[in-house]
Amino acid sequence: MHRVRRHLALDPQRGRAQFGGSVDGEKLHGAGKPNADAGGAGHYTAPLRPVCGWQTRRPPIGHNARGCLDSAAASLLAQPSPSPMTTLVDRLSDYVAALSYPSLPGDVVHQTKRLILDTIGCALGGYASEPARIARELAATVTATQSATVLGSGKRTSPDLATFANGVMIRYLDFNDGYTSNGESGHPSDSMAAALTVGDLMRRDGRELIVATVAAYEVFCRVCDQADLKPLGFDHVTVGGMASTAAAARLFGLAPEPMRHAFNLGIAPNVALYQTRIGNVSMWKGCAYANASRNAVFAAMLAERGMTGPSPVFEGVGGYFKAVTRKPFDLGPMGGGAEPFKIMQCLMKRFPLGQYSQTVAEAAIAARDKIGSIDQIAEVHVETLATAIRLMAGDAQKWEPETRETADHSMPYTVATALTYGDIADEHFDPTHLRDPKLRELTRRVKVSEWEEANRRMPEAMLCRVTVTTRSGAKHESCVEYHRGHWRNPMSDAEVEAKYRKMALQRLPAARVDELAERIWRLEETRDAGDILRLTVMASPHSKDSPT
Repeated sequence: MHRVRRHLALDPQRGRAQFGGSVDGEKLHGAGKPNADAGGAGHYTAPLRPVCGWQTRRPPIGHNARGCLDSAAASLLAQPSPSPMTTLVDRLSDYVAALSYPSLPGDVVHQTKRLILDTIGCALGGYASEPARIARELAATVTATQSATVLGSGKRTSPDLATFANGVMIRYLDFNDGYTSNGESGHPSDSMAAALTVGDLMRRDGRELIVATVAAYEVFCRVCDQADLKPLGFDHVTVGGMASTAAAARLFGLAPEPMRHAFNLGIAPNVALYQTRIGNVSMWKGCAYANASRNAVFAAMLAERGMTGPSPVFEGVGGYFKAVTRKPFDLGPMGGGAEPFKIMQCLMKRFPLGQYSQTVAEAAIAARDKIGSIDQIAEVHVETLATAIRLMAGDAQKWEPETRETADHSMPYTVATALTYGDIADEHFDPTHLRDPKLRELTRRVKVSEWEEANRRMPEAMLCRVTVTTRSGAKHESCVEYHRGHWRNPMSDAEVEAKYRKMALQRLPAARVDELAERIWRLEETRDAGDILRLTVMASPHSKDSPT
């Protein structure tokens, strides 16, 4: 049995708690005390803990006063689990703390930079949106001694509110990346709000930002693989909060022990509802992951100062497995060594709409080229996978979208727009287009049905078939399995940069757009990751840049 010692002291220079300790005499490095021999700030080589949480001197949760399992705990713990001595949070924390830049293959580093460039572009494109304005306005009401940069405005506020504002900008256009699985789906690049903000706050270098981003993607995608939350009434941002906790805790430099508590504090109070994406979808759709990231940063800040969290947060009788997924799961191998990194299986979007409509939009555009006029269309039949239908054609409002948030997650509206304009762009979700009677009429002619072959090909492909029937009875069919930007049909670097530039130029002068792109492409050479956020601000102090 290993002997574990821990100590907690106050760092008078930084005004925060300092964790430390040892396992059989081997030192554990605490927050802000990286092991310089192990790969730089935030990298730790302490051995994996042989015990769970901080419960080494008391019966584990689920035992009664005589030390026997109560019936609920006995039923839960009788099911498979990673190990009776290793919790899922243990695995996540040890993995995130140990991941190092030298362990990342070159293609993973390059893909991470591509995704950061794409995400920054999406944020600049979403800067002028109403939800982003609200988030920046709220952030501007707070000043803090520990402050971080708000993207685009350059204003500094508390780290959690900066994270929220940055996350809303990233997500608003629904143009950032995606990940699909037979479990849950979502947008792991939303966690870059936490990574960029804490990287700025802590002045981490570009390599640490890359490592934290890869770690967030690993956590998000591996948990998504195991947990289909939507049928249970929960939103994917519940997993997103875990990913953002990984990024924030890593960049705060937390050792595995306080990192465990960051995960516990981030998970237990932050379970989000799927109602966010159903019916007449509100502004909150683009804010939900930003809020999860805000909570993740707050959890990491608490853990850094010594706050402990509920444990075991997954396996406990009142934990995640019991309350959310209704069954336990194991993550299997994480990225590294012979196991590929999940960031390589994430897609980029060609169109600013839900990821399950990317292939549908391409198929509709291809079918459009085969018909003479949209006035000749009698019916449009979309065949696709069940998951896509549930999310993007699962309620009546998807045929009568009243808000941008409903429309960009409406498969019928997506098809009608693609057939009408031969493209789908941000302006197609404005009130004028949403109220266009011809567009509404064509939307009503779209029917959507499940295609078993598409279900079978999921998640390797997002197969869809669009059949347009004209008034003369002629049928024109188009089928797409991998849209441009899918990881099996990736955009070139030039295409990624062109997408970024189109959005960034809405906010920044060309010279600044060039400088920012160059800094991201050479991120591993950057000494201060905060430069990325600072370069999103207009260069001239006399510009018309709003304080919010």
